[in-house]
Amino acid sequence: MNLLLNEKLILLYARLFLAFSFLSAVADRFGFWGSAGEEGITWGDFQSFIEYVAYLNPFLFDSLIPSLAYVVTALEIILALFLIFGIYLKESSFISFIMLLLFALAMSFTSSIKVAFDYSVFSASALSLLLFLVYYKEKNKLA
Repeated sequence: MNLLLNEKLILLYARLFLAFSFLSAVADRFGFWGSAGEEGITWGDFQSFIEYVAYLNPFLFDSLIPSLAYVVTALEIILALFLIFGIYLKESSFISFIMLLLFALAMSFTSSIKVAFDYSVFSASALSLLLFLVYYKEKNKLA
């Protein structure tokens, strides 16, 4: 699949803003956007994020929650960097899709599907899947 310049710019736009969304969420966890409890701040500190991970995963042992929070945070940073720099695009898009889909489903089951829609998690998951499809076709030279 030979992409035109305009198509490449659209894909770059999609990759960059998906990556910036990951990095913004990570920045929120470390208080870069503001402190916990401030208007417009989701977490504001890592402890608040760990508590949210526990809320989304009530079936996990409490001892696993902090590790999951750190793994997801590291994964978001790595995926964001891969998307920004165009590294392993097929793989990073697919992993982003899976991670965001699981997040959206967890939000839907523990809060409500409206919350997942309000935060556009399903939309970001769909974008990741679309990026995967494009890069899969490009890598495998499919029409």
